[in-house]
Amino acid sequence: MDLNLTGQNIVVFGAAQGIGRAIADQFETEGCSVAGFDQSPDAPPLPTTGDNSVGDVTSFEQVNAFAAARPETDHVVFSVGVGSGKFGFPFWNLDPRDWKHALEVNLMGAVNVAHAFAPHLTKRGRGSLLFLVSVAGQMGSPTDPPYSAAKAGLINFMQVVAKDCAPFHVRANALSPGMVQTELNESVWAAGQANLPAEQQQDYVTWAEAKIKKTSPLGRWQTPAEFATMATYLASEHARNITGQTINIDGGQVMHA
Repeated sequence: MDLNLTGQNIVVFGAAQGIGRAIADQFETEGCSVAGFDQSPDAPPLPTTGDNSVGDVTSFEQVNAFAAARPETDHVVFSVGVGSGKFGFPFWNLDPRDWKHALEVNLMGAVNVAHAFAPHLTKRGRGSLLFLVSVAGQMGSPTDPPYSAAKAGLINFMQVVAKDCAPFHVRANALSPGMVQTELNESVWAAGQANLPAEQQQDYVTWAEAKIKKTSPLGRWQTPAEFATMATYLASEHARNITGQTINIDGGQVMHA
């Protein structure tokens, strides 16, 4: 399928690694110019076709400056996520202060990005925004309540963005991962294991395989490449009537009527 994305300008937040990096690479394969924004640009290097920036999504000033320098952006991808670093079951094992960072990065970071780029996209009358969320934001996952709540808030905010931008022919959607081998996924495992007696602890692979079998009807990992393929499709004219949607790539963990 020809996506006809050649020559378009893409911005990917969280482009240095994981799903964000896979998305950036796929857009480059489609002939796009990709500008990456990340706190960790050195391992691996950011995309090479656009002007990259090292920055913090929780700083609106930094994000807005990045957007102002790229008024011709066609599509924006927010692939940023951090956990609280603590096991949250039951939730009162956490302190309310444990919530702040996860909310600032996962939710307010996305709000900053949308506020910075929406004026440019709507002025041009085309384009899209794509937010990476999580199945945890759709099912009240007790593993990391701050992360789950932030992603749930982001799903709702994405719908607001979609409605507000629709009159300008700008679309907004979300991609929702299930089990993907990323640093974030490993941090969830580490936080949970720290609360278990030594005899109940499991290595990462054993824990992950057991969780996949328990939660996923298809019983297999999802991969960054799958999200990259869907991200480029959603940016294309083939998806011109898809907006306000949360698309789960999760092996069947979340099913909607």
